[in-house]
Amino acid sequence: MSKTSEYRKFFEENVSWLKPYAAFCYLRDQYKTSDFREWNEFAVYDPKKIEKLCDPANNFHEHIAVHYFIQFHLDKQLRDALDYAHSKGVAIKGDIPIGISPNSIEAWTEPVYFNLNAQAGAPPDDFAVMGQNWGFPTYNWEEMAKDDYSWWKKRLGMMEKYFDAYRIDHILGFFRIWEIPNNALHGLLGYFKPGLPLTPGELDEWGIWFDEERFTRPYIRGHFLHDFFGEFEDEVRRTYLNEIDFGVFELKEDFNTQRKIYDHFTPYGQTSDIDGKTLVIRDGLMGLLNEVLFIKDPYARPEAFHPRIAFHFTYAYRELDPATKDRLNDLYIHYFYRRHDEFWKYHALNKLPAIVEASDMLVCGEDLGMVPEGVSEVMSRLNILSLEVQRMPKNPKVEFGHPADAPYLSVCTTSTHDMSTIRGWWEEDKEKIARFYHKILGHNDDPPFYAEPWICREIINQHLYAPAMWVILPIQDLIAMDGNLRWDQTDKERINVPSDPENKWRYRMILSLDELLDARQFNQDLRSLVHLSGRDAAY
Repeated sequence: MSKTSEYRKFFEENVSWLKPYAAFCYLRDQYKTSDFREWNEFAVYDPKKIEKLCDPANNFHEHIAVHYFIQFHLDKQLRDALDYAHSKGVAIKGDIPIGISPNSIEAWTEPVYFNLNAQAGAPPDDFAVMGQNWGFPTYNWEEMAKDDYSWWKKRLGMMEKYFDAYRIDHILGFFRIWEIPNNALHGLLGYFKPGLPLTPGELDEWGIWFDEERFTRPYIRGHFLHDFFGEFEDEVRRTYLNEIDFGVFELKEDFNTQRKIYDHFTPYGQTSDIDGKTLVIRDGLMGLLNEVLFIKDPYARPEAFHPRIAFHFTYAYRELDPATKDRLNDLYIHYFYRRHDEFWKYHALNKLPAIVEASDMLVCGEDLGMVPEGVSEVMSRLNILSLEVQRMPKNPKVEFGHPADAPYLSVCTTSTHDMSTIRGWWEEDKEKIARFYHKILGHNDDPPFYAEPWICREIINQHLYAPAMWVILPIQDLIAMDGNLRWDQTDKERINVPSDPENKWRYRMILSLDELLDARQFNQDLRSLVHLSGRDAAY
């Protein structure tokens, strides 16, 4: 194989990343871990050492070269698949995850581009009250800007070989990311980066005397420990806490970060392996560390602080005097909803144009969540398609979006991989479903208990008639239109649960491609829906 012209051409064109990648795979297998920090002399990437490691004269070279071989065939297969799809009038859309693994080749070979001492995530929302912690490092945009975002340009240049369009996962991360310290697990302890933290002088201007001890150290008092631990309160006091004043506690040093607590109680990383009592104590101790009102910015010099998001639900806030609460409320609204508007727009317009212009692929942005002012303006200016999900309307004044209101520059969908399917959602909240059934689907009778095939068909048909450029529907929702094909285990059709860090994305199609091809009635019905809506007009 190494002597064929096709292979040699591939190798020569891609050698800059092929050798480091193959070396990474070889070392990962040798050390039996992808955590390169445990690779002894190879823990820190050294191009000269890697060149020597990849020398064909080494007697282990075949264990490195096999990864060249695999990548060559992957490239070939992807190109063949793309050509076949294009011959059938099908466009292929790829995905750009917002982050990289902390134990990835990118983190090993180009650590300067990443903040490896922090984790990316998301603020709390209806899906995850503790926020989300994705566990991967945030980008060091300042370093990326120095070489005009070459890391991104190379990445997109490679993707363009195989895709016609791509989705930017969590496009809000190009405006700002929710960063969480490495010693924390809950997204509640995060802050925006880039952000504009508050100095004690600014807080004073808001009429808030900044008591750093009271506002930034976990507020742990004896009178509310029972709310966290119930019958295990006394054991927790004795084993995990120090009483530093009457009724005032702090966590012992071995348990003074969420990471220490989690690792102590969950050494193998699986909550399912621990009993109920352990779970209550573990989560209660981690919850005590959320009892802060402000979080120190690790980058600010001199010191500055971010208000802790959702601090209204803490005892640290509840037990303040009314006047301080009022001032903090005003500050909170200003900080999270006004302070950063132009600042984040400026940062996005510094990054996104270079990334969008790096390829000819159509760009779609996943713009769900706590969306800052200015996001839609920037996306529209750069012709980036938004994501419109009926259950998560952009208009805060409506409970449900209607596909008919979707803008042209958008992708309209029934649900995403982070949400329940149509059928799963139908069974979650019967009162909400009744409102949807009457207001959006226009029925006057009582809604059926389950999302029957005709219900799923109506919802999908609404989406197909949307003015959005693209309608992309999950296969689970499409199959739900056919009573013979759909799975009877609705709860297993969901792909991801954002609030569950131990979720393993276990969903697999129960139907084979051959079974789908043989489902002639289903395929004809789907073809008819697409045709009648005009979404096959180009072909």
